[in-house]
Amino acid sequence: MGTSLNFDQMLTAVYETVFMTFMSLLFASIFGLLIGILLYCTQSGGLFQNRFINRITDVIVNVLRAIPFLILLILLIPLTRALVGTMLGAKAALPPLIVASTPFYARMCVIAFQEVDKGTIEASKSMGASNLQIIRKVLLPESMPAIVSGIAVTGISLVGYTAMAGAIGAGGLGNLAYMYGFARRNNAVLYTATVIIVLIVFAIQWIGDAIVKKIDKR
Repeated sequence: MGTSLNFDQMLTAVYETVFMTFMSLLFASIFGLLIGILLYCTQSGGLFQNRFINRITDVIVNVLRAIPFLILLILLIPLTRALVGTMLGAKAALPPLIVASTPFYARMCVIAFQEVDKGTIEASKSMGASNLQIIRKVLLPESMPAIVSGIAVTGISLVGYTAMAGAIGAGGLGNLAYMYGFARRNNAVLYTATVIIVLIVFAIQWIGDAIVKKIDKR
């Protein structure tokens, strides 16, 4: 049972976890927001009501959300290889991380938009605002606290996903905890990696809460 701790190895693992989390969160936030707007606006009674587009998008989002992350990792190996050239390392984890987190965040955006007062949207329409102006100047500003809160929740989920991805070769703290901690019975590595993962989760939650408090005018 080992107790040695390689600080360079630990720092590299922390960097890989932070890189995987925040790069995939950036893309998931952009794609998820766009898909969320599409779902909300094409629904029945929406700004761009279109039942066909809404149904197709809804089915795709639901299917991707239903697939467990580890299975998604395996299913996306051909895509990952095509985009990155390898299925190992932190960069190779990005495609499955983005595909897994985007539909999750899209749903959170739809929930945020549904909380916007319908009366405000109707008032904007009656004043001659176009649908795009309503999205830009009413829908997004009014739902911004919930949108930011959703980013924080998605970021926390992504930390967990990176740990799972690490266990099958993506690097990061999950890989370190499994390969060098659990597999080699090195408790120092296992517990240190776990504590750092928990601290990253707390940091994301704290940053999210701080931003929400700053922008929430209610």
